[in-house]
Amino acid sequence: MPGYELFGAEERKEVTDVLETGILMRYGFDGPRNGIWKAKELESGLQERFNSPYVQLVSSGTAALTTAMAALGIGAGDEIIMPSFTFVASFEAVLSVGAVPVLVEIDESLTPDPAAVAAAITPKTKAIMPVHMCGSMARMDELKALCTEHNLLLIEDACQAIGGTYKGKMLGTIGDAGTFSFDFVKTITCAEGGAVLTPNEDVWKKCDEYSDHGHDHLGKDRGADLHPYLGYNFRISELHAAVGLAQLRKLDDFLALQKRNQGLVWNELKKVNGLTFRDLPDPEGDTGAFISFFLPTELQAREAVAGFAAAGLGGNFYWYDNNWHYIRKWEHLKNGAWMHRLHEDHKKAVLHYVNQPFPQSDAIMGRCISSSVSLLWTEAEARERGQKMAAVLEQVLAGVNEPA
Repeated sequence: MPGYELFGAEERKEVTDVLETGILMRYGFDGPRNGIWKAKELESGLQERFNSPYVQLVSSGTAALTTAMAALGIGAGDEIIMPSFTFVASFEAVLSVGAVPVLVEIDESLTPDPAAVAAAITPKTKAIMPVHMCGSMARMDELKALCTEHNLLLIEDACQAIGGTYKGKMLGTIGDAGTFSFDFVKTITCAEGGAVLTPNEDVWKKCDEYSDHGHDHLGKDRGADLHPYLGYNFRISELHAAVGLAQLRKLDDFLALQKRNQGLVWNELKKVNGLTFRDLPDPEGDTGAFISFFLPTELQAREAVAGFAAAGLGGNFYWYDNNWHYIRKWEHLKNGAWMHRLHEDHKKAVLHYVNQPFPQSDAIMGRCISSSVSLLWTEAEARERGQKMAAVLEQVLAGVNEPA
């Protein structure tokens, strides 16, 4: 799946450009940098590749979410509807701006169930935030319609779905703002980095300011900048942007490899009777990063995971027991274990929502396995992996506990 698998001379060349100038910061030092502006170049490249009018680079996907929410005016007392299956950064960002994460059930798309989202809307709801998990998309037509009906913001957490599309539109560009993560295990990497994409110039300008201590970037040098807003240090460095610039140029190749290898594995798994697959709202827009499938029961899913491990088949994720991606294991959130103190009203609201039962999501996640797709597999290796996985699954579904 991740771009780090194909890291090479192109990335080293871009980094060397920066090292030769000695200017590692994205702002200022205009003379000594000799025209080298990797962050600006990467932002322009992202605008073009994703057909997004405005892009702001930041230091991480988490910073991108926080920055986007701040720029959209989200804050104290606001409720943000998000799925029970996501990465912890999604709710961390909501908490960081003083808002309340309202988690809802998912469906077999592994993204928010629109009926659950509709039922969760209250007068305090400010935004709906679908998360395009595991390289595929949420049900954007239904969620966008709810936003229109209730005058809500739509924020896309597209950190795991860079390069995916929905009905011809790039994921991350459909809502009022979208976010990418470029950490080490994302489709393309900066090592650490993120981006906010938005069609709104005012939102972009606020992102630009908020992510750099409130600088308006209109002065002749940083010392001459004004500060219309308070901000934070969420800047990306030139070194990180340089890596991302090389990776962006490879994105189409990465996606092609992922989809090819995903298809070869899927062709073997689809032969297994009793196995069902993730519901994709737009199959053509899937990035190919994972194959997610369901066993009939939780017990069989657990047996399959054990069988894959025994067969030496790594890269299979059982999210139900994963403490970073599913609410069942987010004890720190459910117990209110925060280092900084929240206002009691804020804390009470958060704990109320996150300690709700999620029976529909449990029933789905307890049966789900997501298998990651490598860029490095040859066609023969991808086909062989699919055959080995299918053999394990057939034995599990036949009631054989230990694969041969």
